[in-house]
Amino acid sequence: MLVAATDGAGTKLKIAIAVDSHDSIGIDLVAMCVNDLVVQGAEPLFFLDYYATGKLAPEAGQAVVAGIAEGCRQAGCALIGGETAEMPGLYAAGDYDLAGFAVGALERGQALTGETAAAGDIVLGLASNGLHANGFSLVRRIVETLGLDLDSPAPFEPELSLGAALLAPTRIYVKACLAAHRAGRLKALAHVTGGGLPENLPRVLPPGVAVEIDGVCWPVPPVFPWLARAGGTALDEMLRTFNCGLGMVAVVAPEDEAGATEILSEHGETVTRIGRVVARDPGAPAFTIHDLEGSWPR
Repeated sequence: MLVAATDGAGTKLKIAIAVDSHDSIGIDLVAMCVNDLVVQGAEPLFFLDYYATGKLAPEAGQAVVAGIAEGCRQAGCALIGGETAEMPGLYAAGDYDLAGFAVGALERGQALTGETAAAGDIVLGLASNGLHANGFSLVRRIVETLGLDLDSPAPFEPELSLGAALLAPTRIYVKACLAAHRAGRLKALAHVTGGGLPENLPRVLPPGVAVEIDGVCWPVPPVFPWLARAGGTALDEMLRTFNCGLGMVAVVAPEDEAGATEILSEHGETVTRIGRVVARDPGAPAFTIHDLEGSWPR
């Protein structure tokens, strides 16, 4: 069976353009597509990109495509082509937009549907690499409101400039998740993008169950507490806007928790048990997080 996905890099592009650093935004583009494929149990086969600008800047374009190629290498898929469009008058000088298209495949009957998830199952979180590519409209507003310079040291990571810290590329989970799936250790996967944990995790579960998360019990990159403080952003809103330290979530049977954790860890992922699947009463919420205020790092 073939599976396809398409996505963009969002307004994270504005940060890349502002600091004239284009070598990682292509990784974000690939990641947003292939991570959506693997949650269905599909292996990415090939990728195409669409690069649109008013007037092509060759060095920037070359850096973008090099990042796309690196993302494809990380995902194990082929970059088979794309389109570069020059449209004078449609984009401001220096601006560009990106879109990506990925196609993957899986054996019929081997899709990750989440339909077997049941009360008592374990929820595992895989660490993110920072903001990934969601929530950047809010990030940019906070940076602008505070009058921060993107070339100055990041308040939350002073060894890097603010621009470089915000541009940390989206983590690609394909090889680790495919290995765990092929070993029969997974019931469901959720790619934590727009909507965060509260929206992305419940929708991969069947009716009649809900998920309970044990506060913020996983390692949280420092950019998230900084955004909460600097922007005066409520923690429940943080969870709905950002990945808050988890880029992918897996649902596993209790007897598969150790095996899934071992496989994912062997492939370089930082894995934390973050909660459980529970029976859901009619009218009850599909997502609950406990002790959020007490566990969020300050």
